[in-house]
Amino acid sequence: MVNIDQLQFKKLDFEGLKTLLKWAEEEGWNPGPNDADAYWATDPEGFYGYFHNADLIAGGSIVSYNMEFGFMGFFIVKPAYRSFGIGRKLWYQRRDALLSKLNKGASIGMDGVLALQPFYQKGGFKIAFRDIRYEKEGMAFKIDKNISQIIEEDISSILAYDKQCFGFSRPQFIIPWLKLPGNKTFKYVEDGQIKGFSIVRKANTGYKICPLFADSEFIAEELYKACLNSVIGKPLYIDIPIINQGALNLIEAFDAKYIFECARMYYGKSPNMRIDKVYGLTTFELG
Repeated sequence: MVNIDQLQFKKLDFEGLKTLLKWAEEEGWNPGPNDADAYWATDPEGFYGYFHNADLIAGGSIVSYNMEFGFMGFFIVKPAYRSFGIGRKLWYQRRDALLSKLNKGASIGMDGVLALQPFYQKGGFKIAFRDIRYEKEGMAFKIDKNISQIIEEDISSILAYDKQCFGFSRPQFIIPWLKLPGNKTFKYVEDGQIKGFSIVRKANTGYKICPLFADSEFIAEELYKACLNSVIGKPLYIDIPIINQGALNLIEAFDAKYIFECARMYYGKSPNMRIDKVYGLTTFELG
């Protein structure tokens, strides 16, 4: 029997973060082999856990974006330590620790699985929209002439576009995220302006679109084709916010397969984000 009161709540080092990623893989969350590098760069003070006899037994992320916005993810308790109330205590302690890191009145986001949404709602979070993961096998497509790879000179424009779609500036995340080994990146440029972009990241199983942002359904479809074309014969996953009808139309047009769903939830005010441009979310772990 574990004495919850004797558990140590401590900041994780980089190896602790990699342990969380290993657990996430075992849970079937399908992270990428290089995710830890980008997550650590985003906020090295943003990962905490409970230790029992010096062993990490539970953890999660409490990432701050410039103290303006927080995001909670990676909420995992090792199977042997479940059903003791450890998860409940850890979740509230993480929430309160994150609030203490943020500016007064700043909001927190998270993606909650169906079974835990009532628990998160009791903790002050409200559902903003459902987000659903779909799978489609990569296949060959002709690529639109306006689509090309994202290069260094595009970074400032990509960051500005990302801020529209996420609601907050996050260069400390997006820049290393773009540059993860094996990533495939695409931008849609018309009249010298970026009208959308997408990233395809290697996951432990297949590949993941993370994100797909676009000005219109047509541009989103062309970017989705480019993503599919880049991983021919491999499973490609995308997490869509079903509040965006265009994202639903995209999935239906390509007959993608339902995998599972979560809900984007917020503690405090929802970010000012252009959800109409969000056809694929970035991550369930860091937003």
